[in-house]
Amino acid sequence: MNLIWFGLGLLALISGAEALVRGASKLSVSFGISPLVVGLTVVAFGTSAPELVVSLRSAYAGHGEIAIGNVVGSNIFNLWFILGLSALIVPLAVDQQLVRQEVPIMIGISLLFWALAADGGIGRVDGVLFVLLLAGYTYLLIWQSQREPASIRTQCADSIGIPNNDGWDRHLSVQVLLILGGLALLVVGARWLVDAAVAFSRYLGVSELVVGLTIVAAGTSLPEVATSLLAAVRGQRDIAVGNVIGSNLFNILGVLGISAAIAPVELTVAPQLLAVDLPIMVVAALACLPIFFTGNLIARWEGVLFFAYYIGYIAYLVLLASQHEILSDYRVVIGFFVLPLTSVTLSILALRHWRAS
Repeated sequence: MNLIWFGLGLLALISGAEALVRGASKLSVSFGISPLVVGLTVVAFGTSAPELVVSLRSAYAGHGEIAIGNVVGSNIFNLWFILGLSALIVPLAVDQQLVRQEVPIMIGISLLFWALAADGGIGRVDGVLFVLLLAGYTYLLIWQSQREPASIRTQCADSIGIPNNDGWDRHLSVQVLLILGGLALLVVGARWLVDAAVAFSRYLGVSELVVGLTIVAAGTSLPEVATSLLAAVRGQRDIAVGNVIGSNLFNILGVLGISAAIAPVELTVAPQLLAVDLPIMVVAALACLPIFFTGNLIARWEGVLFFAYYIGYIAYLVLLASQHEILSDYRVVIGFFVLPLTSVTLSILALRHWRAS
């Protein structure tokens, strides 16, 4: 039954996010808001709605490990699994703005998250800080979009995939119903998914943190998977990358920020999360920078590298949960051979590209 409830919860979350994004996008266009602004805010943040409601539900129910694990696990999943799989389909072009602005911001926010979590918790003050930073980042995007020529805004809006205000959902009443229905599905789906995840952790004998980092994180990231893979298949490669970066920013600033700001108690950061998973999330963000500016392209071999890293990370969590006898050897291989070798390779590639340019 828990598997059924988990599946129904995922279905409700995905359907709710789709309805919410469609209704909010059309409603924004109806009120004359720039389609580009809608794409950078409503659509990008809307795909992270499942993470938001799941983390809120978990925080209020006293399952803080699932709330934080969901954010950290989703960010790792987005960068390594989604980008890796998308690049395997087709090499991904990277827009210059992502390299110069969004990726450095994502790295900085990830480092800030790690620093604030160093005391063992994310409290209300931390959450308010994240929400304020999200408001500032959104304002920056709106300000930048208003300074762009109309032709560029129209071109970007078309590439983002914001539909014109026509079709069956062009009426204001339908748009409002889509938003309300999407929110209702998100709330119900979050309840089913969180309850099932807690049951999984008890049945499997693993911590709620591990469940949040894996099953819940992958499940709530399905909208990002669908968006990025579909964009890659259609040749909209900049969307595939931008969706992931925007989602990661909102996961920390919005999902974690709102959850911590309104949660009744401080969200506890487990020692394992602080020692292992948060550093890995930061490494995943840092790994984007040299790959992104070496030719502004994520090649297939780089996609293989990202995908292999995610498989290795999941293998580590499995070994850790079961306390397998090869766990210590696995740590040595990853820490002293795989990661340093990859870092040196990427650094050499970045240096060659910098000299050539």
